[in-house]
Amino acid sequence: MLSKRYRFHSRGGVRYTYQNGKTIRGSRISLVFAENIRNKQRFAVVVSKKVMKSAVGRNRIRRRVYEAIRLQQDKITKPVDCIFIIYNKEVMEMEFKELQNLVADLLKEAKIV
Repeated sequence: MLSKRYRFHSRGGVRYTYQNGKTIRGSRISLVFAENIRNKQRFAVVVSKKVMKSAVGRNRIRRRVYEAIRLQQDKITKPVDCIFIIYNKEVMEMEFKELQNLVADLLKEAKIV
């Protein structure tokens, strides 16, 4: 799982990223990203109750996406804030390799990797 030092710690940073960031929409996941001045990367994963009613299911999706981000993290060189928004519950049951490819494709399309 992704270390806590690479996650958002307040809502202010998330709000700034939503307002000033660019959005790339994938087949099951979208990415909102903005460059930051902190010289480090920060990530968040948002899973709505509309996607999965169960908190256990939402947390499982979140953990899987954080792991996919962690495996791509060494390729990221820019200081950037990224928010991955999950809008399809199939992410919980899909193969991890496919999820990893989805995350990698979004990061490539955003020119972060």
